[in-house]
Amino acid sequence: MNSDKDLLNIYLLLLKSNTEVYVHGTLESSNKNVRKIVNDLLDKTMNSQYSCFNLMVENNFYAVENINCKKINYTYSKLTNKNEQD
Repeated sequence: MNSDKDLLNIYLLLLKSNTEVYVHGTLESSNKNVRKIVNDLLDKTMNSQYSCFNLMVENNFYAVENINCKKINYTYSKLTNKNEQD
């Protein structure tokens, strides 16, 4: 039997996958009406994803770590230097 955490995690992954499909559907739609329908589905899915994420955070099912500016700058510096070397 799956726990609440497992079920929410599965649901969150499903929503993320659906978001990718709807993004591509929105981008590739040549018909204005189809594009609107798919874009509306994208908005609803993204809202559901955010609600699920918040529920998981509230129940300590999803850990959110605040990163300090030094770590961000360090990572940015590493990525920038790597790209300059390529």
